[in-house]
Amino acid sequence: MADNTSHQSAAPTPAATPATSGEVAAVYFVGIGGIGMSAIARYFLQRGLAVAGYDRTPTALTRDLEAEGADIHYTDDVALIPAAFRDAAHTLVVYTPAVPADHSELLFFRQGGFDIQKRAQVLGTLTRSHRGLCVAGTHGKTTTSSMVAHILHQSHVRCNAFLGGITKNYGTNYLLAPDSDYVVIEADEFDRSFHHLLPWATAITATDPDHLDIYGTEEAYLESFRHYTELVQPGGALILHAGLKLRPNPQPGVTTYTYSRDGGDFHAANVRIGGGEVCFDLVSPIADVPGISLGVPVAINIENGIAAMALAQLAGATPDELRRAMASFSGVERRFDFRVRTPQRAYLSDYAHHPEELRQCIQSIREVYPGRRLVGIFQPHLYTRTRDFYREFADALAGLDEVVLTEIYPAREAPIPGVTSQLILDNLPAGKPCRLIRKADVVDVVRQLRFDVLLTLGAGDLEDYSPAIAEAVNATL
Repeated sequence: MADNTSHQSAAPTPAATPATSGEVAAVYFVGIGGIGMSAIARYFLQRGLAVAGYDRTPTALTRDLEAEGADIHYTDDVALIPAAFRDAAHTLVVYTPAVPADHSELLFFRQGGFDIQKRAQVLGTLTRSHRGLCVAGTHGKTTTSSMVAHILHQSHVRCNAFLGGITKNYGTNYLLAPDSDYVVIEADEFDRSFHHLLPWATAITATDPDHLDIYGTEEAYLESFRHYTELVQPGGALILHAGLKLRPNPQPGVTTYTYSRDGGDFHAANVRIGGGEVCFDLVSPIADVPGISLGVPVAINIENGIAAMALAQLAGATPDELRRAMASFSGVERRFDFRVRTPQRAYLSDYAHHPEELRQCIQSIREVYPGRRLVGIFQPHLYTRTRDFYREFADALAGLDEVVLTEIYPAREAPIPGVTSQLILDNLPAGKPCRLIRKADVVDVVRQLRFDVLLTLGAGDLEDYSPAIAEAVNATL
């Protein structure tokens, strides 16, 4: 693990505190255990403010927050809100849109006249006091923003960062550098949250339609991204993946760039993939950087790395700093997360939960492991997403040699009649080896599977079985 001492440095000045009124002494989080919410909770804990909150279930992340000083409970009960957080004049309330509108604690704060902000509003305040380096997109944003944070944190530039995943280099989703003007933020399009941000520079990795329970149509989804491009500040930069179905509308004074693996203002040249390594040269309008080697050697990280290095170059990172950081980047938990990697067999977990994410994940693994038998276990995430994209999921999963499906992870949703994982199974190509299993049986099923490379895929709680799956895979070596 890389040196983490800088995270414990003196806190930013009070002027940087995301609040709208009064002198904030306490911050209460409704949904504190979310990956994005917990990063902000850590920010306020580092500043020395009192932090408390509610979440539905205890997790490793909430236990870490409790160890760091947060007061957390797991029952929606107004009586459990500590006394120090009942003063509307000095308490900021932060909530996630995933919490239902009738949540009793959230209603208590609304009826009590508290300053209540969405997580994205708090991050938006930080982009007004720092130079925001933001990464948006249907997929790729967590890995790309984590790469940006790692490059800058290891460079002379330094940065603060609020990330959507736990970085393996630092064991956290939050980095603090009080001496830096830069803040790296994962810009989330869910509930149009990223409209609260004012980026100095942003990369948009993908605009494949998602969250249609919120947006309704692909056109509305793309319009949301178009509006986001209007928020980039003059003097800054907009970096778009080449070929997006997006009509950007940046302000005057914003420089627009394109990127991709094979073309655009920023792109790769002399790509070498083999022997478990991925190397390439960065072609850049700022400065070409030969000899890039990926610390997480999967093909999709070529494009993620290009976008990250583009943002880092704009912030002032040098070629040598880029090379060192890309080679030492250890990845993000649940993003191409290798749990077993030997010459005989590999097992990795990935957060992919959108059809295009699945397709790119499978293609990337195929490129690194050509000719090997690739088996995937997929847990669909959300009834609405399965309803909207079951054909596309089946098409993407067809790239596997064998497909195993579990039941749908509901997250915030109630079941939809007729919407089950069977919809995906029924649309796989005829003759494709496939089966639908109970999640609880996954470890026993893994022991029966024949594979060279195993993937567990999805944004749900299948991840909880990863340690036992890794143990089962290791037992067969």
